[in-house]
Amino acid sequence: MASEIRSALQCAVEPAADDGDELHFCSTCAFSNVCIGNGFDKIQLRELHVLVEHIGPFKEGEHIFREGDSFKAIAAVRTGTVKTYVNDAMGREQVIGFFLPGDVIGLNAISESRYPCDAVALDQVMLCRFSFPNIASLASRMPGLQQHLFRLLSQDIGRAALLAGNFSADERMAAFLVQLSRRYASRGADQNHFRVSMTRTDIANYLRLAAETVSRVLRRFQDERWIEVDRREIALLNRNALESLARSVLRA
Repeated sequence: MASEIRSALQCAVEPAADDGDELHFCSTCAFSNVCIGNGFDKIQLRELHVLVEHIGPFKEGEHIFREGDSFKAIAAVRTGTVKTYVNDAMGREQVIGFFLPGDVIGLNAISESRYPCDAVALDQVMLCRFSFPNIASLASRMPGLQQHLFRLLSQDIGRAALLAGNFSADERMAAFLVQLSRRYASRGADQNHFRVSMTRTDIANYLRLAAETVSRVLRRFQDERWIEVDRREIALLNRNALESLARSVLRA
């Protein structure tokens, strides 16, 4: 059993994007569902395609934007993982979120026209950048696209508020693992075996826990045979137990 788990962990990979073509977005594109669901014709697809600018790669530790930078574009993650964070008045880092392939960064900059946080690559990252004035103009003529933008913004707000309650360390960690699993599953990856690019320190910061607490909870989950951890590879062995513990946080 242990050798099977190790083998699965070694095979755990993040979803990778293909390059698409003139009429199809790449496989992890944040806008692929809206194109399919609304049956956009060739002209509409081309209008959306011409707004896309592929940028990168950004290397691990390289910043995509900084707090206070002028907001001109949103960007969809093609490959890799992006961390957003702010530094408080004492210079302490506060992690806001982690963005996987298919997620969109920069939506929280719309109201002030400046990015309210820093965004940094946690591994090699490729992005699809969309000029926001241009995509907003196009959305006014394409109701499906406008609704999708609202949906993306709602998801961004929902994730930010996810851990605001008075939850235990075990509940927070279980919710983090279950949500991460669901996000990978929605991208066509294995929901029970995946790699996390963020460090335990970053995870602890995001969950508002001490790094020692995160290590202790993960060790306890392993002792209970709920998960298996090999460096940054994670296997979920007992989803029912994790989902039951996370239910108060995730509301589902």
